[in-house]
Amino acid sequence: MAETEPVRVPQGATGVLVLASGDVLFGRGFGAVGSAVGEVCFHTAMTGYQEAMTDPSFEKQIITFTFPHIGNVGANGEDIEATNAHALGCIVREDVTAPSNFRAAQHFDEWLKVNGRIGLSGIDTRALTRMIRLRGAPNGVIAHDPDGKFDIPALIEQAKAWPGLEGMDLAKDVSALQSYTWEDGLWTLGQGYATHAANPEGPHVVAIDYGLKRNILRNLVAAGARVTVVPATASFEDVMRHEPDGVFLSNGPGDPAATGEYAVPVIKKLLEVGKPLFGICLGHQMLGLAVGAKTYKMHQGHRGANHPVKRSDDGRVEITSMNHGFAVDVETLPANAEATHVSLFDGSLAGLRLTDKPAFSVQYHPEASPGPQDSHYLFKQFVGALK
Repeated sequence: MAETEPVRVPQGATGVLVLASGDVLFGRGFGAVGSAVGEVCFHTAMTGYQEAMTDPSFEKQIITFTFPHIGNVGANGEDIEATNAHALGCIVREDVTAPSNFRAAQHFDEWLKVNGRIGLSGIDTRALTRMIRLRGAPNGVIAHDPDGKFDIPALIEQAKAWPGLEGMDLAKDVSALQSYTWEDGLWTLGQGYATHAANPEGPHVVAIDYGLKRNILRNLVAAGARVTVVPATASFEDVMRHEPDGVFLSNGPGDPAATGEYAVPVIKKLLEVGKPLFGICLGHQMLGLAVGAKTYKMHQGHRGANHPVKRSDDGRVEITSMNHGFAVDVETLPANAEATHVSLFDGSLAGLRLTDKPAFSVQYHPEASPGPQDSHYLFKQFVGALK
């Protein structure tokens, strides 16, 4: 049997995406030099690429941005959701141009280098997105070498060997290592983020950090809460030591069933003592698991802006941001849990509440403000009930 012909690196190619299926996509590398293996997903928002790259929920993922002009407004020190970048890299259609925005403090290429993240341009992102939609989110390796030297067979084997996100607990990898207080509020043009904005007399919310985004904390403060953040592995006693009026369950990466091994017992005890709970994204999935529902890995996931979600109580539609590859199976909800929101894209569960406990959650990100602020009422609803 004849040997497989080696893959030829096209002239000028300095970057490549290699999938576990054997598909190889060459382009132009930028940002950090090196390689990284993870799940390849796509993100549909036209803006917010810096927020996406720093969202802990993107840990171990490579983002394909469907909007072609990524990086054109540069980077700055304000549009971040965590101290470090968490997405492994990004794939874009057009080369990153010089920043054209009055808030830009750095070229996006330089920002990626500083944060050790790889970029790949010159890729037909529409074709790659279609591939993901048809086949599901694949495992892949993104690589950048200025000399264009790639060992393609080795990269394919690396992609094949990576176990994938199913069964992987990543919350512990991205969570805070110790408790801290949060006081900053929302951002305004010309003033930045409101500092020391927390209401010292407001209800006390303890946020369990499974990989939370900073803007969630800002919205809790803006709604009138005092906020203390605790690590993902905090015990029931650790949480209660802070004497919370309510507990927030944050977003985060990885398989909820794996994180649930240590998170669910804590949430069950919080429900038993009647503590009000509010969960977002992974926190929503944790609440679902805590009441006996099951989660599943989605075919392609929901990531990006302009995701329509219908409310079951009044039929109104919220335009939301989403970032999740797992979901709660609505068919497994127990009798004391009811669906409050549903995705109009595929009918998946987008929100739930308990009928016998003060607890509710949503799968989407109400803090992300994808243009409108349709879902900000959830923070006021939660904190207002604590008052």
